[in-house]
Amino acid sequence: MSDLADFGLIGLAVMGENLALNVESRGYRVAVFNRTTEKVDDFIAGRAAGKNFLGCHSVEEMVKNLKRPRKVMMLVKAGPAVDALIEQLTPLMEPGDIIIDGG
Repeated sequence: MSDLADFGLIGLAVMGENLALNVESRGYRVAVFNRTTEKVDDFIAGRAAGKNFLGCHSVEEMVKNLKRPRKVMMLVKAGPAVDALIEQLTPLMEPGDIIIDGG
């Protein structure tokens, strides 16, 4: 079994946590990232404990640990934060990879 995640999710507020748990419950390994890394650690130790998650402390770490083609969903507040994340993600992605803005 590959240690790479099937799906990446950025943003662990209420909606992000619940979506990540839902995706994982369907048999997928999920890599999660949040700008505030303590939120990642709390989620992995709490609601995600014992489940098929990979907690990441950087966007680069998350992208590196995704199966190709990579699928990343962002659940962050609309505005400059989304633009900044897209700018950060774009050079790390390849043709065929997907970025979904769900915020």
